[in-house]
Amino acid sequence: MAIAHTPRTAFTVHALTRVVATDAHEGPVYVAQDDALYFTTVPRAGDVPVPGESSVAIERVALDGGSFPLEPERVSAIRADANMANGMALDLEGRLVVCEQGTRSPHAAITRLDRKTGTREILVDSFDGLPLNSPNDVVVKSDGTIWFTDPSYGWLQGFRPRPQQPDAVYRYDPRDGSLTLVTDSLDKPNGLAFSPGETVLYVGDSGANHEPGSYEPTRPHHVMAFDVVQGRELSDERVLREITPGFPDGIKVDSQGRLYVSSFSGVQVLDPSGERIGEIELAGAVNFTFGGPDRDVLFITADDAIWAAHLDATGP
Repeated sequence: MAIAHTPRTAFTVHALTRVVATDAHEGPVYVAQDDALYFTTVPRAGDVPVPGESSVAIERVALDGGSFPLEPERVSAIRADANMANGMALDLEGRLVVCEQGTRSPHAAITRLDRKTGTREILVDSFDGLPLNSPNDVVVKSDGTIWFTDPSYGWLQGFRPRPQQPDAVYRYDPRDGSLTLVTDSLDKPNGLAFSPGETVLYVGDSGANHEPGSYEPTRPHHVMAFDVVQGRELSDERVLREITPGFPDGIKVDSQGRLYVSSFSGVQVLDPSGERIGEIELAGAVNFTFGGPDRDVLFITADDAIWAAHLDATGP
């Protein structure tokens, strides 16, 4: 594994270390009080809704400070069949907010999961009376609102019915139960993250990956930026950067406003203007989150392992 960065920037990767070999795919969330990382697995052959259908688990790896690699026995399931779960985030009370892509039955939903008891609560599963498509990624804003992307990948990948909603980004307010469509201008909205101060929302458009396994370079494969108006609405839509090779999936932002975006070659690092200033070279990188005692470790899921990139940067 190689580590690359551009000398003209202050961005530095000190080390890239394998944490544990496991089928970690999406939604990594670091919980400091547990010193643990929660993630969703690569889809596995299961029995829901019928034998042979894919299923996904939510799992947890108990960390040991910065001591890596770890034994596979440190990985445990907290929900064995998680309704094709994908992206996750922590709410303000420390509960997991989960994007459940759904199957043909049960349907897609944004749910809340108590890490200790395993109690699951459906927050929202429809918009204007019609089911969601297949929620992909989620972020919780400082006011408690839940923002998530809802592309139609479940239909394209064969485990969800034909979509009845546009591919869109939504804002859910748990205080009053309202769900608002904030934009449906993207082909396939995917990862998302707020800037420090939450004045800009970044959303990856992975439309170039349309049919399973496809790559259509004429379709979108870029990161979009939107100004956040009064903390609730989006304006001034613009392309921040086209991502090559591949297309954007996971997106995170550090405390200095730099963006981390997955691509075919690894995790690309952009400054707030969209200029590429570095890369963590790790083919197969899917998604990531900041963690560690000093929040200077980027934990990266890569389907067959979790990796730790030790950075000269900290999470928000």
